[in-house]
Amino acid sequence: MNKGPPLEARIPVLVVDDEPLVRILTVQVLEEAGFRVEEAGSSEEALSRPDGHQIAALVTDIDMPGSLDGRELAWRVRALCPAAAILVISGVAMPRSDDLPPNAGFLTKPFDPKRLVRELRKLLLN
Repeated sequence: MNKGPPLEARIPVLVVDDEPLVRILTVQVLEEAGFRVEEAGSSEEALSRPDGHQIAALVTDIDMPGSLDGRELAWRVRALCPAAAILVISGVAMPRSDDLPPNAGFLTKPFDPKRLVRELRKLLLN
């Protein structure tokens, strides 16, 4: 019985990070795991995308310049897309439990690529 493409191939992931090298690495890891990945360099860019109100999965850095940091982006995405999987990443800030939307995940930088994929898959299945 053909179940169609794997979960990863059906769900687009939006990666948001202002550091180009980190963003490129994150995108590469997720693409190699089979995800369809799009990217943005800021929260504003992420929300201004034509598909910005239909985000299925978000992977975002916390510390970003501009009017919205990654925490605020996570809350906006949760309001726009309640079922979206949200994974927040930071090498500097450790969020408090009420800093992030319910059911959002957190990962510290530098991250293990396998753990990034594992955490995102876990969030998508919840």
